Amino acid sequence: MRRRGGVGFDALVLEFGTAVFFVVLTVLAFLAPETALHDYTPALSSAVLALLAGGSLAAGTPFTLGIAKQTTPQEVWTQPLFRRTTSVLAAVWTVSFTVGSVVLAALAHAQPVARVGAQVLVFVVPMVFTVRYVAHVRGRAAVPRGKVVLCGTDGPRTGDSTAR
Repeated sequence: MRRRGGVGFDALVLEFGTAVFFVVLTVLAFLAPETALHDYTPALSSAVLALLAGGSLAAGTPFTLGIAKQTTPQEVWTQPLFRRTTSVLAAVWTVSFTVGSVVLAALAHAQPVARVGAQVLVFVVPMVFTVRYVAHVRGRAAVPRGKVVLCGTDGPRTGDSTAR
């Protein structure tokens, strides 16, 4: 994990949460190798991601906020557009993880191609949304005195609008 490199916990919420989940899953594999839960591991992992992402959003510190702060000047962090953009993105990821967990639970005994396809969509759909939404926000986000708030996949930053 990147904690030693100065990355804040808010940027590592999903990493810590999934690490704990996989430790529990490993213990379960050794203690109950015949459990039917193993068939539902993909659904459970998406459900854990949904809980982590949704929990961070409910707590007012969406997991996307910590990630965006890694590549964004500190003066931008308190801007309403920055905060709103990270919240919208976290909400989309939360919905995708939630829907994915339900779909993957329903497909637990389906052909592997269906399960893999669902798992791919759980990540591809919000990734595509993130790229498009950020481009949309970037295109509409002018602020006073010739400055533009740029919200990219590397996080919002300020810039001179005349430099475009």
